Parts: sequence; C-alpha cells; structure tokens
Amino acid sequence: MRLFLIRHGETVDNVAQLYAGSRDSELTNHGFQQATRLGRHLNVTGHRFSHVFSSHLQRAFRTAELILEAQASTVSTNDERLQVKRLPLLMEQDFGFFEGKKWYQKPPGGAKSGKEAHRDENVNTPGFVDMETKESMAERMDAFLDEHLIPLLDDRPLDDKRSVAIVSHGIILSVLWRRLLARLPPKSVTPSVQVLETSRSFQLEHLGGWSNTGYLELSLQKQPSPPPQNEVKDDSSTSLEVGLAKTDELPEEIPPRVATTRILHEWTTVIETVNGKSHLQGFKRTGGGVGSAKYDAGQKTLDTFFKRRRIS
Repeated sequence: MRLFLIRHGETVDNVAQLYAGSRDSELTNHGFQQATRLGRHLNVTGHRFSHVFSSHLQRAFRTAELILEAQASTVSTNDERLQVKRLPLLMEQDFGFFEGKKWYQKPPGGAKSGKEAHRDENVNTPGFVDMETKESMAERMDAFLDEHLIPLLDDRPLDDKRSVAIVSHGIILSVLWRRLLARLPPKSVTPSVQVLETSRSFQLEHLGGWSNTGYLELSLQKQPSPPPQNEVKDDSSTSLEVGLAKTDELPEEIPPRVATTRILHEWTTVIETVNGKSHLQGFKRTGGGVGSAKYDAGQKTLDTFFKRRRIS
C-alpha cells in the first residue's frame, strides 16, 4: 500500500505571510494550479486512491478534491465516485492569539524561536490566547491513527496496491509522521535508494518541511505471517537515525507521550519520496498579481481570457 501525506496548495495567508492555523484561508490561483498539477501527476503515475482524508479547512479539502477529480477523469463511469473524508482532527495547529498576524522572525543572536519571542512579548496582552500545545497535537494525531488509519491497514489484503492520501497542513503533518513512526517497529523503516541519493543527512523523526502540495510517499508492506500483537508502551523519544542531521527549519521536537499503544509489528515501511515536488517542475507563478490572488471558480481561465473571439 502507498500512503501519501500531502500539504495543501498555496493560500492567501501564505502569500501575505500570516499565521493561518485554524483560519479558513483560501487557495490562491497559483495554489489551485499546484493542486491540479499534483492530481494529474498522481493519476498518470498510476496511483489509485481507495481513501482520501483531509482537514476540514477548505485549503486542504479543495486540494484533496482536485486529486480525486483527476482520478475520476480516467476511471469507469460505472464506478462509484470516491468522496473525501473531511476531519477536524487533521486541522493545522491552532495559533491562538497569533492567527492572522505576520510571521515573526527569530531574533538575531537569541536562543528563542520567533514564536517564543513573539509569545513573551504578548502573553500579558488582554484577550491573549496561547497556541495549541505539542501534547494536544500529538493526541489528535494518535486519535486519527487509532480511529481511521490503523483500522484501514487491518482491512488491507496482502496484495492491495491501492493508495491512501492524507491532505493536511505542514506542522500537523510533521506531528502525524512522528506519531506513526512511533507505532512502527525499530529497523522496520528504511529510506529508498532514491531518497538517500537526493537528500542531505536527516533523522527519521525529522524528514524536513512540506512545500505547498509537497508530499511524503510511503510504501507499506504487510507481512504474510505477523507475530502476535502485544500492547506495549510507546516511547517516541527513541532516535531512529539514518546518518542525517537536524536543520533549523524543522518544527520543534514533540515531547514523548508514554501511553499504551499498538505497535504495527506486521508492517515494514519504505520512504519513497520526501517533499515530492516533481509535479511543479517548470511551473511558474502567473504575473501581474493574478497568481497570488484568491482563487475564484467563476473567473475565466487565462486561456479563455486571452483567446480571441471567433468571427462568424
């Protein structure tokens, strides 16, 4: 089975450099085209999705819809149209007081991150609401795994070649990956040769950020004779290094949550693609502010706009 963790297309808040979080920021024209190209790319490379999950926020949901629209264009009309499963669990980190405000740069020479410095400056402001905690995000992703993804894995036949997509947001996708990694047995996760050849050093817990419509592609293989499944304690602080180093751009570490969770003993995983962006090769933003503007389905396409009327 192939599992794709996909970030949404570019949004109005991305362009304005605002903290979006739980705000329902809309796709730009550029973001809409990014998602359209991603859908076509996944379709022509032979991926057929049996399930697509997305955040309930429209930037992720619309990206997921465009992926399915591309798939629907080549499947039999007799097949039932697959629907996106829209889940609030998959929403981005709630930035509280900072939502809708400009990104805050890291102070020069300081040990604090930009967010930490910004928080310290505003924590006593009337009406201040703090950001969602790392523990809260980890609990949400554990709930998604237990309620949606792991039951789906249990139902998979050994020869199932279909794919599953999770379309969400940059920070929460990083949390989801680390919570999934904590469920996989040690030494059962390996990077592909292509990933090793194209990536700089990293840790499995820190594969890097997600670009708009960038994706993490995983190949999960179920073993024919799984050992008995035991309930074990999850200590996600265990390092699973593959000779790579952290970068300053990565999200802050999430503290380990020790809990009784199921380890997926019967599965092995290969990391096929990290922040996949091949669908964006040669793709440029439309100038004149058009690409950065909010996408409007009622607008004419550029081809239609510049096309001359036929003279009868």
